[in-house]
Amino acid sequence: MEKGSKANLLWKLFFSTLYISAFTFGGGFVIITFMKKKFVDELHWINEEEMLDMTALAQSSPGAIAVNAAILVGWRVAGAIGMITAVIGTILPPMLILTAVSFFYQAFAANRYVAFLLKGMQAGVVAVILDVVCNLGGNVLKTRQIPSYVVMVAAFVATFVFGINVIYIILAAAAAGILMEIWKRKKGVHE
Repeated sequence: MEKGSKANLLWKLFFSTLYISAFTFGGGFVIITFMKKKFVDELHWINEEEMLDMTALAQSSPGAIAVNAAILVGWRVAGAIGMITAVIGTILPPMLILTAVSFFYQAFAANRYVAFLLKGMQAGVVAVILDVVCNLGGNVLKTRQIPSYVVMVAAFVATFVFGINVIYIILAAAAAGILMEIWKRKKGVHE
C-alpha cells in the first residue's frame, strides 16, 4: 500500500471512529450498530460475519465494548497502527466530554432539564440496542443452523429468565461453538 493511501485510510478510520464515538450514547452495544453501518454497509472494510465475530469478541473481552470493537476493527483494517488510530478516535470524545462534565457536575446533577434530556436519550438508546439485537439475531437466523438457534435461545433464557451472569453465558456459548465446529469437522472427515 502506498504511503499516501495508507495515511488516507488511517485518517478515514480516525474520523469515522471519532464521529461514531462522539454521537453514540448508551454504551457499547449502541456503538456496534454504528460501526456496522459505517464499516460494513458504507465502507465495506469488513463483512457482516466478521462484524458479528468482532462483536462477540468485544463483548467477551474485559474492558469497554466500544474500545474492544475499535481495537478489532482497527487491527483488521490497518494492523497495529490502525488499532491505535481507532482506539484514539474512540476514546477522545468521551474523555473530552467527561472532563467538561466533571468540572460542571454539580450544575448538571441539579438541573432538571438535563435529567429530562437523559430520560429521553434512554428511550432512544433502547431503540438502537433493539436494532442491534434484530440485526445480529437475524444474521444468526440466516445461517439456518439449528445448533446456532439452540445456543441463541438458551443464552436468552439463561439471562432473561434465570438471571445467569453474562460471563458464564458467553463462556458456555463459546464452548458450544467450539464443540459444534469439532463435530462438523469430524462429520466431514467421516463422510
